[in-house]
Amino acid sequence: MAYGSLEGQKRLQDYVSRFIEALTSQNGTALSALLAITSSSSPFRDLVGSALDLVKEPSRILKQVDKHAPLSEMLGYHMRCMQAYRHRRYLDAYNCLEKSANPFLQEFRNWESAWAMKALHTMVFELRTLAELADREMANNGKVPDKLKGAGSFLMKVFGALAGKGPKRVGALYVTCQLFKVYFKLGTVHLCRSVIRSIETARVFDFDEFPTRDKVTYMYYTGRLEVFNDNFAQADHKLMYALVHCDPSKEGNIRMILKYLVPVKLSLGILPNEWLLRKYHIMEYYDIVQALRKGDVRLLRRALQANEDQYLRSGVYLVLEKLEHQVYQRLMKKIYLIQKQKDPSRAHQIKMDSILKALKWLQVDVDLDEVECIMATLIHKNLMRWFLSHKSKVVGLSKQDPFYLLSGKPAA
Repeated sequence: MAYGSLEGQKRLQDYVSRFIEALTSQNGTALSALLAITSSSSPFRDLVGSALDLVKEPSRILKQVDKHAPLSEMLGYHMRCMQAYRHRRYLDAYNCLEKSANPFLQEFRNWESAWAMKALHTMVFELRTLAELADREMANNGKVPDKLKGAGSFLMKVFGALAGKGPKRVGALYVTCQLFKVYFKLGTVHLCRSVIRSIETARVFDFDEFPTRDKVTYMYYTGRLEVFNDNFAQADHKLMYALVHCDPSKEGNIRMILKYLVPVKLSLGILPNEWLLRKYHIMEYYDIVQALRKGDVRLLRRALQANEDQYLRSGVYLVLEKLEHQVYQRLMKKIYLIQKQKDPSRAHQIKMDSILKALKWLQVDVDLDEVECIMATLIHKNLMRWFLSHKSKVVGLSKQDPFYLLSGKPAA
C-alpha cells in the first residue's frame, strides 16, 4: 500500500512538474497535451487518474503551482476531472472541468500573447465533449440534462475573450465552430446568428487569416444553416468551399459535407454521378437521383418513405420532398420529346389526358384536375415556359426552349 502511494505521488509529481515547465516556457503544445482528457490518445489522463486513486490528498504536490495562482486550484480540479472520467463518472468529471476552465480562462485573458491558444482550444473541446457525456448520464438517471447548455454559456465567454484586436483573435473561429456544435445538438440553431454576425461583420476579424481547418468547419455549419433556410445558392457556395478546402484524406468529413451538398445540388438541378455516392457511402440519395433522371414520381416517393428517418435526422427531408416539382418537369420533358418524335408539328401541344396516362402508368393516383394544378405549379415556379387551356384540356409549350433550368435559363 505504501509503495502504491509512493508510486502515485511520483506520477503526480511528474505531471505537476511538466505543467509548471509548460507554463514557464510558454509551451502551448505541451500544455494542451497535459490538459487533454477524452481523447483515446490522451497521454496523461489514465496516469493522473490512477495516481489519484492511490494518493488521496495531493495538496502538498499542488503547492508547487502556488506561484502561478490561481492555476494551482485549476490544476487540482483538472486532475479530479481526469480521475472521474477514468471511472466513467461523467457528471462529476464535467463539474470538475467547469471549475478548472474558469480560472484558466481568467489567466488566459491576462497573458498578452496567444501562446496558450492550443491549450484553450483543448479546454473548450473537452468541456463541450464532457457536457454531452454528462447530459447523457443525467438523462439515464432521470434528471433534466443541462450541462451542454452551460458549456455553451462558457464558450460564449471564451469567444468574448478572443473577439478583440491582437493575436488572440485568430482563435475565435475554432470556438465559434464548437458553439455551432452545441447549438445544433441542442436544437437552438437560431443562437448561431449572433456569433455569425460577429465573425462576418466585426472589423477585428479577417476571415482569410483563420486556420483552414476552422474555415472548413465554419463553412460546413453555415452552409447547413442556409439549407434550413432554403437559401440554396448560398448553401452551395459555402458547402462547396468546405468540400474544396477539406483535407482529402478525411473521407469522413467529406462524407458529412456531401450529405448536405448533394441535396443542395439536386435542388439546383445538378445530379451527382453514382461513383461519388458509392465512394462516400451516401447511397441513400441513389434512388432520388434516379427518380430525377427518369422523371419517376413513384420512385421519388418510395425513396422518401424508405429513408424518411435518415432524412429527418439530417434535416434534409423537406428539401428532398420539394424535388417532386423537378421530377414532374423531367417527366414532362420526356413526354414532350416522345411527342416530338411522333408528330413534330404538334409537339408543342400536349393533352392533359396524355400526362394523366403517364402518371397512371407510374402508379400515381391523380385525376385531370390535379394534373392541371401540377402543370400550373410548374409554370408558376418557372420550370416550364408553357400555357394552360382549361377549356380544351391542353398544355401549350413555347416553340422555343420550353424548359427552364432552375437558374432561369433554358434547359439544353
